[in-house]
Amino acid sequence: MEKCPDILRFRIEGMACGACSARSQRALNAMEHIDSATVSLADGTAQIRPAEGALEGGLEPFIEEVTERVHRLGFTASYLPPDADEHDLWESEQEKTRADLALRRRRLFTEFLFAVPLVFVAMGSHWGLPLPSFLDMHESPLVFALFQLFLTLPVIWSGRDFYRHGIPLLLRGAPNMDSLVAMGTGAALLYSLWSTFEIAFAVTPETVHAGVSGLYYESAGMLIALISLGKYMEAVSRTRTSEAIRGLMELTPEQVERVLEDGSVREIPVRAVMPGDRLLIKPGARIPVDGEVAEGSSSLDMSSLTGESLPVEVAAGDEVNAGTLNISGSFVMEAKRVGADTALARIIHLVREAQGSKAPIAGMADRISLYFVPAVIAVAVLAALLWLFAGHLPFGEALRVFVSVLVVACPCALGLATPMSIMVATGRGAQLGVLMKNGTALEHSGRLDTLVFDKTGTLTEGRPRLMSLYAEDMAEEEALALAASLEAVSEHPLARAVLEGARERGVSPSAVEGFRALGGQGVTGTVNGRALYLGNESLLEENGVALSSEWKARLTALADEGRTPLLLAADGRIVAMLGVADPLREETPGVISDLRAMGCRVMMLSGDNERTARAVAAKAGIDEVVAGVRPDGKEKVIAALQAEGRLVGMVGDGINDAPALARAHVGMAMGSGIDVAMEAGDVVLLCGISGVKTALALGRATLSNIRLSLFWAFAYNILLVPVAAGVLLLFGGPAMSPMLAGAAMSLSSVSVVLNALRLRTFR
Repeated sequence: MEKCPDILRFRIEGMACGACSARSQRALNAMEHIDSATVSLADGTAQIRPAEGALEGGLEPFIEEVTERVHRLGFTASYLPPDADEHDLWESEQEKTRADLALRRRRLFTEFLFAVPLVFVAMGSHWGLPLPSFLDMHESPLVFALFQLFLTLPVIWSGRDFYRHGIPLLLRGAPNMDSLVAMGTGAALLYSLWSTFEIAFAVTPETVHAGVSGLYYESAGMLIALISLGKYMEAVSRTRTSEAIRGLMELTPEQVERVLEDGSVREIPVRAVMPGDRLLIKPGARIPVDGEVAEGSSSLDMSSLTGESLPVEVAAGDEVNAGTLNISGSFVMEAKRVGADTALARIIHLVREAQGSKAPIAGMADRISLYFVPAVIAVAVLAALLWLFAGHLPFGEALRVFVSVLVVACPCALGLATPMSIMVATGRGAQLGVLMKNGTALEHSGRLDTLVFDKTGTLTEGRPRLMSLYAEDMAEEEALALAASLEAVSEHPLARAVLEGARERGVSPSAVEGFRALGGQGVTGTVNGRALYLGNESLLEENGVALSSEWKARLTALADEGRTPLLLAADGRIVAMLGVADPLREETPGVISDLRAMGCRVMMLSGDNERTARAVAAKAGIDEVVAGVRPDGKEKVIAALQAEGRLVGMVGDGINDAPALARAHVGMAMGSGIDVAMEAGDVVLLCGISGVKTALALGRATLSNIRLSLFWAFAYNILLVPVAAGVLLLFGGPAMSPMLAGAAMSLSSVSVVLNALRLRTFR
C-alpha cells in the first residue's frame, strides 16, 4: 500500500469562469474517497486531500476516479506528482501557456479581420458611412444579408470553443460562462439566419424590410471578437502573476563544475549532480544544490531565499543552500540534497501549493458563482419575454435584451477576484522571505490582533554569547584565558559562548588537569598549577569561596540584565565574573515597536525564570510576559487568549513550540532551520523576525485588494445587469448594445486581474 500523501495536486483544463471552479470543487468534495478539495480558477489546479484509507488500493485507482469525475463535468484533469521536478513542471506549463497565447493571437486576428468590416457593413448606413451600391440594404437586401453571413462564419469558426465547451455543459445542466456566450451569440446568429431566409423568399416589400431589420450578424460576430480579446488580455495578465515562481526557478544554474577524484574539474548539468559529489563554486556563481562547505570559505548572498540583505560568512562544515549567490572567494562544497529534495525546490513547491489554495473569504464568491449562471439565464429569458409581450417590443429588440443580459453578467470577475490576489500575494511573500503555506494563513495574517513570541531563538539569536567580563586583581585577558581553559573540554552550551568570546579577543586557552564537570553547578580543574572553579554561587560556597557584598551586588545586577553569571575562583578566592546571555536580535525592538503601531497586542512566552524573562522583554519593548512555561503550557496560553475572542498569531522556532504553533490561528515558524520550519506553522519566516511585520502587512494588503476586487465585481453586476435587462428603456433611455455588453464583461475580468497585480509592488 502506498503512503497516503497529505495533498494531491491535479491540473484542471477547460474551466472558463468561477462557476466552473465552484462546480468542480463541489463535485470533488462530494466524492466518498475525498476528505476535502479546493479548485482554483486562477492557476487551473485542484488540491485534494484523500480520505483516510482512500489509497489502500493504490494511488492509480484513486487518480482514475478523480479524472473520470472531472471528465464527466466537461473538463480534463491530469495528476501532478509531488516528487516531480518543479523545473520540468514549470517548463511544461510555460510551453502550454506560450502555445495557448499564440493560438489566441491567431484567432483574434481572424476574428477582428472579419468582425470590423462586418460592423462597418451592418451599421454603416446608420452612421452615415458610404457603402458600395451592391451592399445597399434597400437596393440589394439579399446581398447585404449574405455578405454579412460570409463575414460572420469565419468569426464563429474561430470562436468555436465557446460552443464546443458551453453547449455540452448547458445540456448537462451545468452552464458556465461559455454557455452564456454560446446562447447569446447562437440566438443572434439563428435569428439572423431566419431573417436571411425571409429575405431570400420574401413575397412582399414588408417581409423584406422585416428580414433586414432582423439581421444581428454583427452582434454575434463582434461579441465573440470582443470577448476573445478580453480573455486574451486576461491570459496575458495572468502570466505575470507567476513571476515570483519564475524568479525562484532561475536561481539555480544549468551547469556546475564537478571536482573529480584526480583533482581536475569537469562541467556537468546540475541535474546530473548526485549526493556526495564535490562541486567547485566560484565567485559570482549560484549554489546549485544543498550541501556543506568542504574546503575554503566565502560570503554568500542569501537574499534570494531569506530576504536578508547582509552577506553570510561560510567556512568548512557550514551548510549552504541551492539558489544562494557566492559573493567573494571560491570554495568546494559536498552535495547533500539534490533535485526536488533541496530547500529551494521545497520552497517553490510550497509557493505553488499556496497559490492554488483558497482563503475563507473566497467561499462567498464561489457559492454565488455556482448559482449565478442559471440565475442569469432565468433573468435574460424573463426580461426578453416581458419586453416582448408586456413591453410590446419587436422580437429583434427583445432578442438584443436577451443577448445583452447573458453576456454582461458572466461571473468571471467574481471567480477571479480572490484566487488572483492570493496567487500574486503568496508569490510576492516568497520574494520577501515570507512563505505562506495556504490562502487561509494569508487571510488570517491580515486579521491578527495578538502576537505571542517565544523568547529563545525567536526574539533572541538562540546562541549564548559572552556579553561582559569583570576581573579583580587580575587582567581581564588573563581571567578569560583561565575560564576558556576550563571550558575548552566542557560540552555545556555556555562553554561555547566563553570559548567564542576568548577567540574574538585573541585569547588562547591552556591545558587543564583534573577537569571535572559538576552537574547544575559548573566545572573545576587545575591550569598552570592554579586550582580553578567556574560556575554559580553554590559551587563556590561548597568549596569554601565566600562572596563579599560587593560581589553579590554585581551578581544581582547581572541577573537583572537577563545575563547568566559565571563566577571564576582561583586559589580559594573569587577573581572574575563573566556575563553570558542569548542576545536580542538586532531588529527585535524595532519590529515590536512597529507591531504595536499596527495595533497588535504583543506578548512573550519563555521557559526562563521570571527575572531573566522580564529583563529580555524590557529590552525588546514587551510589557506582557509569561515566564517559566513548558511547551504544553505555551499551548494553553494561546488557547486562553483565543477564549477571550482574540485572533492570535504565535511566533516560534518551529521545534519546541510546535503545540503552540498548531493551536494559534496563524503559526509563524522561524526559518533559520529551513528543513524544520517547512514542517511547522502556517507561515515560514525565512527573513527572520522582521518577517512577522511583513506577513501582517501583506495579509492586510491582500484582504484590502480582495475586497476591492469583490466590490467592483459585485457592483458591476448589480449595475449593469438591470441596464442590460432594459431598465433605462422604461425612462426613455437607450437599450444596451450586445457589443457594449461584451466589452464591459471583458473589461471587468481584466480589471480584477490588474488590481491583483498591484500586489507585486508590495513593500
